[in-house]
Amino acid sequence: MAHAYTPGLKVTEKHLIKKSRILPLKGEVLVKVGDKVNPDDVVARTHLPGNVVPLNVANKLGIPPEDIELVMEKKIGDPIAKGESIALKKSFIKWFSSSAAATIDGSLESVSKVTGQVLQRGHPIPVEVKAYLRGEVTEIFPDEGVEVSCQGSFMQGIFGIGGETFGPIKVATPDNLTILTDESVNEDMAGHVIVGGSIVTADAMNKAIKLGVKGIVVGGLDDKDLRDFLGYDIGVAITGSEDIGTTLVISEGFGEIAMARKTFDLFKAHEGEMACINGATQIRAGVIRPEVVIPAETSASEIDTGASGEIQGLAVDSPVRVIRHPYFGRLGKVTDLPSPLQKLESESKARILEVEFENGERAVIPRANVEMIES
Repeated sequence: MAHAYTPGLKVTEKHLIKKSRILPLKGEVLVKVGDKVNPDDVVARTHLPGNVVPLNVANKLGIPPEDIELVMEKKIGDPIAKGESIALKKSFIKWFSSSAAATIDGSLESVSKVTGQVLQRGHPIPVEVKAYLRGEVTEIFPDEGVEVSCQGSFMQGIFGIGGETFGPIKVATPDNLTILTDESVNEDMAGHVIVGGSIVTADAMNKAIKLGVKGIVVGGLDDKDLRDFLGYDIGVAITGSEDIGTTLVISEGFGEIAMARKTFDLFKAHEGEMACINGATQIRAGVIRPEVVIPAETSASEIDTGASGEIQGLAVDSPVRVIRHPYFGRLGKVTDLPSPLQKLESESKARILEVEFENGERAVIPRANVEMIES
């Protein structure tokens, strides 16, 4: 029987992870193929143009715009310093002279005889791209960036906030069902990526940030806690740029949902090892999933290129998560995939599957109501 494809999240013990680390503008690549890198290593660098700040010199000096070049003390391209005179209208009586001073540090970008304005350009803004992973440089994109590869464990989440960070794994709850409360977070977890069970409370998040916890991975989150925590509602735009001090990855969804046992056991098995974590999420076109990578000590020559595998699609025994009522959030495995369309309670027809939940209960569910947990 042909496989049926259902989108899902990847949770796997052994996976080949490749990340392109690309500059926003062309710049300088600082490493070469074969170099070993750590998450905090800078692999490429460039400079963004500084901000432009206009200054109406003609208005300030009380002259016609077409006369602006007659009073300019600085030429286009000259460096300028905040408070330094860049234009001077002289007078026979010295104290009647007037000047226009730069309002920023940088350079003179342009002078307009039409508007009487000059444009001041701030100093270039340095931009550095870091490796993010502990791995090996496997490809160079000249003047643009690199590809960093590693082999290790890999987990995708449903939702996240916060950017790229890393730290050793610390499991903070005894099992995948326990709520991650503020009492579960202590000073020993500073600098760590902590793993919880079914949900994280707002108090626990605030305490984690105060203590310097690098990341939190947990099954669920109350949307009210998220709104109160951030101070605003998150729309469909990409997350990951929040400056909150820690990165949060939700593995299952919103509400009190236990982390999948397989996922929790994976973190438990790797406790103490480094985890590289990114909360960036986008659910519209160009889907971006939050993720956790646990790099293994493997060089590029030892990387198993088959570890990444291909998506095999939905099949009997595939692990799945139900994503709609009435079994929302429950985990199980597929026991049957009948091909013909089946009539549902709503009188509509759809392809269905039979799933056996972890407690042995079975249910018939439309295929569109589940997502596969890839491994």
